[in-house]
Amino acid sequence: MATFQPTPLGGKKNTRTVGRNYQSIVLIIFTLLMTTGIGVRLAYLQIVEGASHRKRAESNRIRMIPKQPERGNIFDRNGKLLASTRYPRSIYLWPMAHTKPSWAVVGPRLSKILDIPQDEIEKKLQDAGANSSSLIRIARDLNEAQITAIKEYENELQNVEIHTEAVRYYPHGRELAHVLGYTRELTAEQLQEKKKDGYRLGDVIGQMGIEKAYESVLRGEWGGQQVEVDGAGRPLRVLGEKQAKPGNDIRLTIDLDMQLAAEKALGTRNGSIVALDPKNGAVLAMVSHPTFDPNIFSKQKLTQKDWEFVQGEEHPLLNRALRAFPPASTFKIVTTTAGLESGKFSPSTVLQTYGSLTVGGTTFGEWNHAGFGPLGFVGAMQWSSDTFFYQIAKGVGGPTLIKWTRKYGFGQKTGFEFVSEESKGLVPDEEWKQKTWKIPWTVGDSINMSIGQGALLSTPLQVAVMFAVPANGGYRVQPHLLKDNEEAKSWREDVHMKPSTLKILREGLRKVISDGTGKALNKTTVPPVAGKSGTAEAWKRGVKQNHAWFGAYAPADKPEILIVAFAEHSGGGGGSVAAPMILEIMEDYFHRKYPSKYQKPVISQ
Repeated sequence: MATFQPTPLGGKKNTRTVGRNYQSIVLIIFTLLMTTGIGVRLAYLQIVEGASHRKRAESNRIRMIPKQPERGNIFDRNGKLLASTRYPRSIYLWPMAHTKPSWAVVGPRLSKILDIPQDEIEKKLQDAGANSSSLIRIARDLNEAQITAIKEYENELQNVEIHTEAVRYYPHGRELAHVLGYTRELTAEQLQEKKKDGYRLGDVIGQMGIEKAYESVLRGEWGGQQVEVDGAGRPLRVLGEKQAKPGNDIRLTIDLDMQLAAEKALGTRNGSIVALDPKNGAVLAMVSHPTFDPNIFSKQKLTQKDWEFVQGEEHPLLNRALRAFPPASTFKIVTTTAGLESGKFSPSTVLQTYGSLTVGGTTFGEWNHAGFGPLGFVGAMQWSSDTFFYQIAKGVGGPTLIKWTRKYGFGQKTGFEFVSEESKGLVPDEEWKQKTWKIPWTVGDSINMSIGQGALLSTPLQVAVMFAVPANGGYRVQPHLLKDNEEAKSWREDVHMKPSTLKILREGLRKVISDGTGKALNKTTVPPVAGKSGTAEAWKRGVKQNHAWFGAYAPADKPEILIVAFAEHSGGGGGSVAAPMILEIMEDYFHRKYPSKYQKPVISQ
């Protein structure tokens, strides 16, 4: 029988048990939801982002100490060292180790010791990234005072390390600056471009010359150590190591002795000297002035004095061997070829020369203002008669003269390794003149071009290639600097001239030296020489200061060397200014090669 419980006074039920049960249910549901959420989050962190977190943890525990490769050495054709490596001490930081509290001490101290603005150091750390586990170079080439100071304050300079590294060194820097170029730390723009090729912050790269042209050969491959560290960043053990692979050595066609002789011959004049083997285009010497010392770029930072010099108005970084100028009368080689190959003039042609010629209302003068009487091609070359070649240009016409100008390689790059530095010059023609001046080509343009003036521009290297054609028997060669695997670079092209044309050219160039404008090279201290002078009209700051040219090869009958000398704004003539430079280089070369046959001249005191 059921038992009835009496209702408490006031007529209300007891609700305490019901409320307690409700709270318990809510708590259980909340706990389940929290547990589920935590479980889902843990699963997400472990499964989805696990790899990323493991990598981050590893980066805190494992650091990479990169080992820079040594660049390959550079040698001349005879094995003499032109570029090598020295081993200065540099200072490195761990970006991840320098948090704000520690940097408040380290930053100011380092800045003072290294004499580098603190914000410049901080910029390098920021570029690397706070989580970078690699050492970042802050300064190189530390002096003894800096090293002593860093050791003295080593308690303050936690996670600051000194390492020895490989830095480029040029024992003949100034004499070979434009051939070798220099290396320099990557700019921010270069780094973005080169990251895909394995370059990193603080890496160096060839910036011009051979260093740039053969960067991939000389560079080598980075190595390094994987090091486990404790919570304070102290190394515990080496986990792995990859040896840095040095770059490959290369051998150049440069003859160091001839290079030094050419540098001495050019002296303080602005200009260039180029020496080739006329048979295959091997560059034996290439000098440009003003020059610079490429070793200054191996420093962490250029001094203000160095920076002002390399950026100066004389442009010492410019390789004048690859810059275009009017070739003047050296170009009469091309005009002679065009005249004889056109069929309009024969090897026996004789023309009267004059003090001047008037064509189309314009008067074109002879350089001696009097003329030389009747001359053939050989005599016209011997005396460099302008009015003779004016008549040749008028007879063959602009298109034929321009065609042979291009066949000699003008108006295009030579194929030389310094692609970005080499000018292609300018061969003006009807299309160029219409586009530039909005007027047609005239006979006067052909006349100016016939003596290497007007708008025609060529580099000393292109002029050397021109001289190689008569020197080697009618072939245009490709100039090159790499001696290794030289056959691949020894390209040459037959310009297809008649034997009679070649004979006239060689006779004329020899006559220039024996009895003409190049008598400065007619010496017993060298074998018989063939060559041609040139004096180009030029102005500098409103004053007429002519360019002087001379190109020559020797021995005349079987050439071994070919030299072109160019003096920018020298104010003198090719025979008086440039020819003596060539003589000095040839005397040095032939005396070294045939000491019993060709003696150096005795210089009186």
